[in-house]
Amino acid sequence: MGFLHSRRASLCVLFTFCLLIVLSSTANAQRTNFEQAERFTTQMMQKMTGDTEVDANWIEEQDRFWYSYENQKGKNWFFVDAADRRKRPLFDRQQLAAQLSESFNKAFDYKDLPLKDFEYNTKDGLFTFHVDSINFKYELQNNRLIQGDSLKKESRKDWATYSPDSTWIAYAKNHNLYLMRANDPDSAEYQLTTSGERWYSFQADEGDTTSNKKLRSVAQWFEDSNKLYAPRRDDREVKELWVIHSLKERPTLETYKYPMPGEEHVPQHEIWTFRADTLKSTNGIKLDINNPEWKDDVPGGAYFNNGGIYTGTGSDYLYILRRNRQWNKIDVLKANTTTGNSEVLFSEESNPYFNVMMANLAVLNGGEEYLWWSERTGWGQYYLYDSEGNLKNRITNGYYTAGDIVKIDTTKRTLYFEGYGREEDLNPYYAQLYKINFDGSDMERLTPEKATHEISESDKGNFFVDNFSRVNMPTQSVLRDGDGDVILELEQTDISRMKEVGWKAPEPFSIKAADDATDLYGVMWKPSDFDSTKSYPIISYVYPGPQTEPFPIGFTLSGSRAQPAALAQLGFVVVAMGQRGGSPIRSKYYHNFGYGNLRDYPLPDNKYGIEQLAARHSYIDINRVGIYGHSGGGFMSTAAILTYPDFYDVAWSESGNHDNNIYNMWWSEIHDGVKKVTREVKTDSTSGDSVKTETEFKSSIETNIALADNLKGHLMLTTGTADDNVHPSNTIRMANALIKAGKDFDYMILPDKPHGYGDYEPYVVRRRWRYFAEHLLGDYRPNEININIPDYDEDE
Repeated sequence: MGFLHSRRASLCVLFTFCLLIVLSSTANAQRTNFEQAERFTTQMMQKMTGDTEVDANWIEEQDRFWYSYENQKGKNWFFVDAADRRKRPLFDRQQLAAQLSESFNKAFDYKDLPLKDFEYNTKDGLFTFHVDSINFKYELQNNRLIQGDSLKKESRKDWATYSPDSTWIAYAKNHNLYLMRANDPDSAEYQLTTSGERWYSFQADEGDTTSNKKLRSVAQWFEDSNKLYAPRRDDREVKELWVIHSLKERPTLETYKYPMPGEEHVPQHEIWTFRADTLKSTNGIKLDINNPEWKDDVPGGAYFNNGGIYTGTGSDYLYILRRNRQWNKIDVLKANTTTGNSEVLFSEESNPYFNVMMANLAVLNGGEEYLWWSERTGWGQYYLYDSEGNLKNRITNGYYTAGDIVKIDTTKRTLYFEGYGREEDLNPYYAQLYKINFDGSDMERLTPEKATHEISESDKGNFFVDNFSRVNMPTQSVLRDGDGDVILELEQTDISRMKEVGWKAPEPFSIKAADDATDLYGVMWKPSDFDSTKSYPIISYVYPGPQTEPFPIGFTLSGSRAQPAALAQLGFVVVAMGQRGGSPIRSKYYHNFGYGNLRDYPLPDNKYGIEQLAARHSYIDINRVGIYGHSGGGFMSTAAILTYPDFYDVAWSESGNHDNNIYNMWWSEIHDGVKKVTREVKTDSTSGDSVKTETEFKSSIETNIALADNLKGHLMLTTGTADDNVHPSNTIRMANALIKAGKDFDYMILPDKPHGYGDYEPYVVRRRWRYFAEHLLGDYRPNEININIPDYDEDE
């Protein structure tokens, strides 16, 4: 009995001890505020504010534009005359609602008029739209609504590429290029090519589909409407890749061409020109644009502005950017569209690679001069060349980056352009509008506000619609003249309803990179009920670049850069920050930092940045660190938790390119490098001493798979099963390595979803909330996600 009594007592003590542990754990767990997060989703924030910028629709060859704008007063349409500095409602909404009610014998809400495909018809000088499949015309001068016919199934002609004079329509069919006369339903069709076939097609985005239907083509018109040009890509020798659509009634296989780094057979590019007045398949001219010394050179193609193809005022010449496969050499070509012959105007070499994402060429006065963008000094600047390709002078100069061309005034010989990092008191990511003379004189900043500026220029004179904002300053939309003066206030984003429910603006910050010298920038989100005396886990939202960085620059309530606002409401401090190698607008050195080190380059800066923020702010708990991202961010977040397993506790990784050796060749070869190997090989010959030169390219990139043994924390991998960008094999290989290493991890597939998750995104966002709540806050309440996802659409 004594023994039994003693044993019972011991069991009672053990039970009490275990109960105390459970109670203690429960007490330490933080109850996650999911309800508060729901109030700050991107969908809810957009609903509370409406539009956050003016999207100006400039009328061709005029200084007038129209725009629609939705706010707490409903959806409005406005018409602006820039030269007269006048803004007025485009129409009386109540009057138009009454007119539509008479046409349809039903009531319309004047605050939400369902005007579809609203646009200005330049030829007739009036607006057109349709409602419930009925066409309407609206005469601006006398406010008259004219009802037309029922909208025909193909009346919009999504497959058509109209000539500028609206005389011709170009389209594709069965992979070949066709023309027909516009506005003539009985027009004959004229076949311009006969060599088109699958994977060698004149179709746009449908080179894998053979169809007798009219489809949009790759053709583009010259401004004079006399000729058109068509860049055709030859994928016939490129290896295939596949994804399976499992939700079809019978699962189907999707086949596409996908070149991987270092492969022998890569896409080949060619450019054809055609005359519109010679309607025969023999009139096509294939331009001579290949460099025989560059194996697998790529004229135009991936990442170039305008596809690397530029036109002048006429149609006699086409101007083309041609690069080698290593991406470090570029030729600027002038091609004769009648003979097909081409000449090199000038060339440039930039190591380790040329920043083709910002490369820009402007053809002035039909080829009398050229503007060219170059990083030859380490910062992107503009240069002026003469008609023969000789350098005349540098236009912009300084330790800043000149960005996109906004407008060129050839009469005043003035360049308007976006610039970054010129003023020391400004965030270097804030886009500013500048003007400068072609000779480099009289440079002037036209946007004095300390904010980032999004510019839309007039088609005729020098007028600009400017949407300017910061992450903590809602967008103001104004109209400026050519001197930068504000001549009309357009709109101001209304955030009053967001403030009523407790919204607080995110906070910009700056830190040092791991070299303790380079300035990095970022944004921090906190809960709306933030208490500086409490301790919060920190979560880093990441994207490694190198074409962009993850933090928002201006005011935004939509997209992945706005999602941290809701995540923070759960009880986190969420940050997004840049890292060396992350953006092309800082400098060439900054942008090229990660070359040859694609997996590891962003990680030290992210870790050091979090450590600095934790040292700066006592409310950040450095012992509870999360990280997440999509695509390159999925790759980076997994690399981070495997490289620093004692620092990062939780990683959520979506659709990551965990093995860049099976990602697309352009991304991998440009940012990690590709080696050109040349060797001499003996050939079969009776003389026995004949040799030929063979060239091949080699690429080898460090993978996340190699780090699988390091996992200690919690890792979630997700992928869409129909992802034809970052193939699901990337995530599957990562999962396989973790299984072989005996690691505990989580894995979620999104059935039939591509690289973006579409209507599954709300579900994924809330699963992400739950994952961080469980593993960083200890909140393991029952998982209940109430999201209505539409039934599967077989045609999706």
